[in-house]
Amino acid sequence: MSEENKPEETTVPTPPVGEDGKEEGKAVGSEPAKAESRPVENKTEGGESVGAESAKAGSSESQAAGSSESKTPAATDAAAERAAARAARLAARAAAEAGEPAPATTATPASADAGSDEEKAAKAQAAAEARAARAAARGAKTESADPSTPKEPSPNQPLLDRLVAILKAEAGEDAVVESFINERDAHRPYVIIHSSRWPQAALTLRNHEELRCDYLRNLSGVDQETHLEVAYHLLSLTHKHEYCVKVKTDREQPSIPSVADVWPTANWNEREAFDLFGIDFPGHPNLVRIMMPDDWVGHPLRKDYEPLDPEV
Repeated sequence: MSEENKPEETTVPTPPVGEDGKEEGKAVGSEPAKAESRPVENKTEGGESVGAESAKAGSSESQAAGSSESKTPAATDAAAERAAARAARLAARAAAEAGEPAPATTATPASADAGSDEEKAAKAQAAAEARAARAAARGAKTESADPSTPKEPSPNQPLLDRLVAILKAEAGEDAVVESFINERDAHRPYVIIHSSRWPQAALTLRNHEELRCDYLRNLSGVDQETHLEVAYHLLSLTHKHEYCVKVKTDREQPSIPSVADVWPTANWNEREAFDLFGIDFPGHPNLVRIMMPDDWVGHPLRKDYEPLDPEV
């Protein structure tokens, strides 16, 4: 502290002392009372009291809280504007796909005094317009499709027709129960073979010059509730063609001839179908369980399977 700002020192006069050593004009008993009644003032170096500092701190905190509260409506309005703009873009995109002019949207007010009800109404309106535009686009596509126009044949339809003709000629006229193109499976040709004709059909699929299905990619059992079936996914490495063959069997006594001697892949796959579905494969060299213990009761992947121990 500099000399100029240093407070002036005040000299307290010393009261006269009597013969008995006590100050004249003052009683000894009155000193504590005056000391207690004297106000205590805590001052800082700058001369300001502690109460003033706490008052200033409270004022600054209230100002900060007020500024944060004033920012909340603006942030809410900005979020509402972004949501409305996003919904408007979706509506315009759907309308463009349908070949219609983009629907007009109501701009959301950006003022700080916009209420939450107006924001909700704007969002609901934009969402309704987007839904209406999508529905109109779907309706336009449905109307444009002429029901009288025949469906275009699959690019693999000639492949399926030739497969059916070869199987009927080599394995028997009644060998093919059903045939179709599975469009969801990359237009793969599917045929359903009668179980009694399956051994000869398998040899035809592998050995015929136009088929050459020399690789069994997968064999899987399926529980259709009314019956069981096995799906064989075959691949011709020579012609780069893929087929799917299905063989149905009875649910009570399921049995399909084994093709493990035609495609070695079928060995373990047939054991798995036997283990999990209970399908018998006559002619298999070693038809035993492959996943469950030998003393396991039932077949876990059948839809009517009930475990003996529900906690297992």
